[in-house]
Amino acid sequence: MKSFPTPDPFQLKFPNGHTAVAIQLHRSTTRSKIGPLLTQLGLPMARPTLVVVGGASGISEESFSQLRSLFTEVLAPVIQSLDGVVIDGGTDAGVMKLMGEARQATASTFPLVGVAAIGTVILPQSCTLPSDENAPLEPHHTHFVLVPGGLWGDEAPWIANVATALNVDAPSVTVLVNGGRIAWQDASNSVRVGRPVLVIAGSGRTADELAAAVRGELSSDRATDLIDSGLIHIVDLSSDLLFVRSVVQSMLSHTHQPNAV
Repeated sequence: MKSFPTPDPFQLKFPNGHTAVAIQLHRSTTRSKIGPLLTQLGLPMARPTLVVVGGASGISEESFSQLRSLFTEVLAPVIQSLDGVVIDGGTDAGVMKLMGEARQATASTFPLVGVAAIGTVILPQSCTLPSDENAPLEPHHTHFVLVPGGLWGDEAPWIANVATALNVDAPSVTVLVNGGRIAWQDASNSVRVGRPVLVIAGSGRTADELAAAVRGELSSDRATDLIDSGLIHIVDLSSDLLFVRSVVQSMLSHTHQPNAV
């Protein structure tokens, strides 16, 4: 097997004046090597870890506006209060854009780590134009882990593995908002590593289909294994935000025992 040198961190400078620290991983990077590489990035280990997955380009303007409150009044404040870390897909679209803007709007200081396949992103100061195959990085993230791949979804297993390496034995949860085909991969990868998934019912598409399957309102073959894991939880977007916040806070404050609700 070809051997690659240990990757070194480098800086990404965005037009908004923000600078993020990044590292590019090789296909040969094993799960056991991810933790030390994250330490090189200056990321804190063994902190409560929130993984945000779901819709990118498929969120409507109306839903985007509604979801903004979830991010600014629930997710960002909770992770800030717990001195935790957030991991997402890192591009300037959908839930990742919402997470970056929420961190900025709330003047939060938690590390926000984007894990993205190198062949699907446009680095700052690049002359490449966005297309269906690529997207710019979200400019409020503090760190990026660039992983092998040239297709949307190639980052999915890496997101789960990076989160596991980062949280160590601390509580962690994946929040699924909206989402398309790749969101199913993200949920499956979270279950694979034993991470609970909190589905935001009412946020659209994959989240609504999975929530309906959990409630027995429809039959979905791809939801069966997820539901059987006992790691799928549901909260409604229409619920009082204080209640939603209490659910997220509780899940990030205690090591999870599988028991679907």
